[in-house]
Amino acid sequence: MKISARNILKGKVTEIVKGATTSHVRIDIGGGVIVTSSITNEAVADLALEKGKQAYAVIKASDVMVGID
Repeated sequence: MKISARNILKGKVTEIVKGATTSHVRIDIGGGVIVTSSITNEAVADLALEKGKQAYAVIKASDVMVGID
C-alpha cells in the first residue's frame, strides 16, 4: 500500500483504552516518545490491535499549532 502521508512512525502498542465508540491507542515510537491516536473501536478490531503488537502512527496534518506561556 502507498499513502501520501510522509510522517510514518513505527512503534509498539503500549495501551488501548476503549470507550463507548472510540479507543485511545498509545504507540511507543522510542526515545521515551508515546503517540496517542483516537480511533473507532471497529478500527481496533479490524486491525487486530493489541498491547505489544507492532503498529505505525501515520500523521497527515496541514496545520501545526504553536503556543507559549
